Amino acid sequence: MKNEIDAYNDSEIQVLEGLEAVRKRPGMYIGTTSERGLHHLVWEIVDNSVDEALAGFCTEIQVTIEPGEIISVRDNGRGMPTGINEKTGLSTIETIFTVLHAGGKFGGGGYKVSGGLHGVGASVVNALSDWLEVRVYRDSKVYFEKFEKGGHPLGALTVIDSCDDDIHGTEVRFKADPEIFRETTVYKFETLEKRLRELAFLNKGLKIHLIDKRGEEPKQETFHYLGGISEYVKMLNKAKTPLHEDIIYLEGVKDDISIEVALQYNDGYQENIYSFTNNINTIEGGTHEDGVKAALTRVINNYAKNNNILKDKDDALTGEDVREGLTMIISCKHPDPQFEGQTKTKLGNSEVRKIASDIFVEGFERFLMENPQDAKMIIEKATTASRARIAAKKAREATRRKTGLDNINFMGKLTDCKSKDPSECEIFIVEGDSAGGSAKDGRDYMTQAILPLRGKILNVEKARLDRALNNEEIKSMITAFGTGIGEDFDISKLRYHKIIIMTDADVDGAHIRTLLLTLFYRFFRPVVEGGYVYSAQPPLYKVTYGKTTRLAQTDEHLAQIIAEIPEKYQNSKIINRFKGLGEMDAIELRETTMSAKNRVLRQVTVEDAMAANEVFELLMSDDVEPRRKFIVENAGYVENLDY
Repeated sequence: MKNEIDAYNDSEIQVLEGLEAVRKRPGMYIGTTSERGLHHLVWEIVDNSVDEALAGFCTEIQVTIEPGEIISVRDNGRGMPTGINEKTGLSTIETIFTVLHAGGKFGGGGYKVSGGLHGVGASVVNALSDWLEVRVYRDSKVYFEKFEKGGHPLGALTVIDSCDDDIHGTEVRFKADPEIFRETTVYKFETLEKRLRELAFLNKGLKIHLIDKRGEEPKQETFHYLGGISEYVKMLNKAKTPLHEDIIYLEGVKDDISIEVALQYNDGYQENIYSFTNNINTIEGGTHEDGVKAALTRVINNYAKNNNILKDKDDALTGEDVREGLTMIISCKHPDPQFEGQTKTKLGNSEVRKIASDIFVEGFERFLMENPQDAKMIIEKATTASRARIAAKKAREATRRKTGLDNINFMGKLTDCKSKDPSECEIFIVEGDSAGGSAKDGRDYMTQAILPLRGKILNVEKARLDRALNNEEIKSMITAFGTGIGEDFDISKLRYHKIIIMTDADVDGAHIRTLLLTLFYRFFRPVVEGGYVYSAQPPLYKVTYGKTTRLAQTDEHLAQIIAEIPEKYQNSKIINRFKGLGEMDAIELRETTMSAKNRVLRQVTVEDAMAANEVFELLMSDDVEPRRKFIVENAGYVENLDY
């Protein structure tokens, strides 16, 4: 013990200077050095250009992916200041790109509203780049400075050219350092496309170009939405049937805090509300979202009461009722946002709640009064949802009474495991009784439970909770999981920390898996978000030659195995194609798909809730035309169609 104490002395205390701390602990600044962190570098530079737009000085931004995975971001804003910073003695450009917490976003008047990392964005990108260069177009001059690996300036800021008086703005080019981003330095066009489109929606009138020069033919998209978040709601509702044609748009400003809300009801059953503060997606909500939600419930209840639709206080509509089928975007612009947690996912400013509520109440009450037919449809939608909620409550109570765990065990549906420790317990949701029988015989009885499904479950994208609770297969899963559902849901009661979907490697199996994922995403979302849901990947082929048996997961793997078969067995080999889990005996199923030693599991994650929601609505809703268009556009990318 004494030796350990002696070993911890003054020499163990390190002082990291400049940007060295960023390179030492990049995760502290950009979250991760995986693909997500790589793209985060782009967001930090783009955010600086968007801040110029928020300040009223930038109308156009161009993001280019150049060959060699080089990123270029250029805007037509004011152009970064080029003089000497009095506190650092360096040029302002060098200060911005080499000094942490240096920028115009600390109340000095440069920006009223901003997102980003508040002064560390540009310097962090510089620190994590192989090289970075800046061009500033300002005062009829073109200024230039370049930085090498780790953010070290190669020389002073210099004037390299002249330009017309009306040309102004900033261009930043950089190449991510492969020593930091070891997993990948390749940018995904689709990832950049989604975020840049989102920024254009959130900043109406701002034009953003995305150009990819890496292929033989350049790829380009331009995002420009004069309707702002109203057009965002329109896009999100494209796979739904709206209840009212016009998208409701409300806005207001108080104490330099602006609130924008766009909403539209559709004939679906899901609630889709997304909130932003200074262009940051507040995925955990916050005071702006709380204020709007509370105001929505209050206004609709008051309207229904004043128009004799609700005559008894016991009939009051809940927030859940009035938000059924609602798509809404809430955007708050705040001069000094306070976010809860370092990830900036929840707005904490208490004053915003009342401001958001007041602005929404004023605008939404006016809309209902001026549009009585639309108001009637919205109220009818909410009252129908209320009746369904009450029915669902009764169905949940019946589920608890009639289908307790002992009952589904007795009925032969669930074959439970012996362990009661959720952290080591797994439940296999198996397609069909035949595969269920093999799975029961091949399982590890201590930690693996089996629940066979008979046929395809209900598509809950087209059904409310009350109808889902009348489906026997869904009731069995609810009871087996132990979490309850709807208002009763409690993730702490989850009985298995691995819920494994095990279906055949064919189109029907894929359909059943999709129906289950839709159920989990809509009614058990915390289970998905917590990383508890997996998909088993049974092998496609079994190759036997001599006394050797090998399994192949893909056609490519099969070709590799065949190429490796010794010549003397070439004429005697067997290419057996597994068509279903039921074809495997217990030993095969255990060794190929269930045993932790050999199996392949794919964890189901939700990286982007908005994108996931859009896909579920597109592929699983009643509207056929968007789904047909999606299939036609993506048919050429399909591989292993029968997996």
